[in-house]
Amino acid sequence: MQKPVQKTNCPNFSSGPCAKRPGWSFAALEDAFLGRSHRAVGGKNKLKLAIDLQKKLLEIPDDYLVGIVPASDTGAVEMAMWSLLGDRGVDCLAWENFSGDWLNDVVAQLKLPDVRQFKADYGDLPDLNAVDTDRDVVFVWNGTTSGVRLPHTDWIKADRKGLTICDATSAVFAYEMDWPKLDVVTWSWQKVLGGEAAHGMIVLSPRAVERLTSYTPPRPLPKIFRMTNKGKLIEGIFKGETINTPSLLAVEDCLDALKWVESLSQNGPAWRATMARCQANFEVMRQWVAKTDWVDFLCTDESARSRTSICFKIVDPWFTAFDEDTRKAKIKDMVGLLDKEGVAYDIASYASAPAGLRVWAGATIEKSDLEILCPWLDWAYAEMKQKSQQQAA
Repeated sequence: MQKPVQKTNCPNFSSGPCAKRPGWSFAALEDAFLGRSHRAVGGKNKLKLAIDLQKKLLEIPDDYLVGIVPASDTGAVEMAMWSLLGDRGVDCLAWENFSGDWLNDVVAQLKLPDVRQFKADYGDLPDLNAVDTDRDVVFVWNGTTSGVRLPHTDWIKADRKGLTICDATSAVFAYEMDWPKLDVVTWSWQKVLGGEAAHGMIVLSPRAVERLTSYTPPRPLPKIFRMTNKGKLIEGIFKGETINTPSLLAVEDCLDALKWVESLSQNGPAWRATMARCQANFEVMRQWVAKTDWVDFLCTDESARSRTSICFKIVDPWFTAFDEDTRKAKIKDMVGLLDKEGVAYDIASYASAPAGLRVWAGATIEKSDLEILCPWLDWAYAEMKQKSQQQAA
C-alpha cells in the first residue's frame, strides 16, 4: 500500500495524559501564581476559579460541592470509597482495568463484608438491570481501557437509598452527565480537558455530604482522604483550600483549558460544545471502521461505544490466528511505524487489554487529524502484515 503523504498536525492520541487544546503553547502559563504559597490569597483564588469554572461549564447543581483533591482521579475515587463505604452493602461494577482496581480495593483492601461483583470482559458491559441502587454502587462511566461506556442511567433509581460513586474521568465534558443520579463523581484534568496530571476533582451530592457527616468508617483514614473533622465537613476543600500542596503551574494550565472550553460555548452549555467535538471525532472513526475489513470496535454494543477512548480489535483471520503474545508484538511493530513517521503516538491498546489499538478522540483532538490518521492506520497495518509474512516465508 502506498504511504500517505499528509501528516497529522498533532500526533498525540494518547488516552492520558491527552493532547493539549488546539493552539496551546507555554505562553498560556505566563500568569501562573508561582513561587508563592497556595494558601496566599492569589493561590486560593486560582484554585477557587478552577472549581467554579468547572461547576459552571458542566452545569453541576448548585447544592453539589466541588473540590480539588490529590492524586488525580485515582486519589478522588479512593477518597470517596475509603470515606463513604461500609454503611450498607455495595454493588461494584468492573469491565476494564481501572474499574477492576476499584473492585479489588473494595474487596481486598477495605474488606467489606457485603459486596456483590458485576464483572464483564473487555468490550462488554455487566448486566446493569441486576444492580440494586438501594445499595451503594461503585462504577466507571467510560472505561478508558476498554472503549466501553454507560449507554444510559435508567438503571439508577431516582429514589435510591444507596450512594452512586462514579469514576467519570474519561466522560466529563464528553457526555451529558446525569447529575441527579450521581452522588459522587470524580475526574482528572488530564483527559478531556487535556490538562496536566496529578490533580483530581470530586463532586458530592447533598446525600453524599449527609453520609460523610453522619457515618464514621471503621478504619483509619490517611490525611489525604479526610473530608471531615470531628464529624463536620472540611468546607475549605470545596473553596480552594486543598488538603496538600497543589501545582499552581498545573492549575494555570487547567484554567487555560477551561477558558478554551468556555470560548466554544457560543449558544448553550459549554459541555455540549465539547461533547459535540467528541461526537464528530467518533463519527470519523466509525466511518473508517465501516469500510475497513481488518478492524472493528472492541465494544460489541453500538450504544455503549466510547467516543473518547476508542478501542479497536483486529479481526483479520491472519492476525487472530496468532496467540495473544504474538498479536501484541505485532501491534507494537505497527504502532512503532506510526511513531517513527510522527503521525500517531501511544495508540497501542492498554497493557492488560486484548491486543489492538486505542485512539483518543476527546474534545482537544481535531476532527481533521483523525481524518488524516485513518489512511496511516491502513498503511501501517499493511506494512506490518507484509513484513511479517515475508519474514515467515
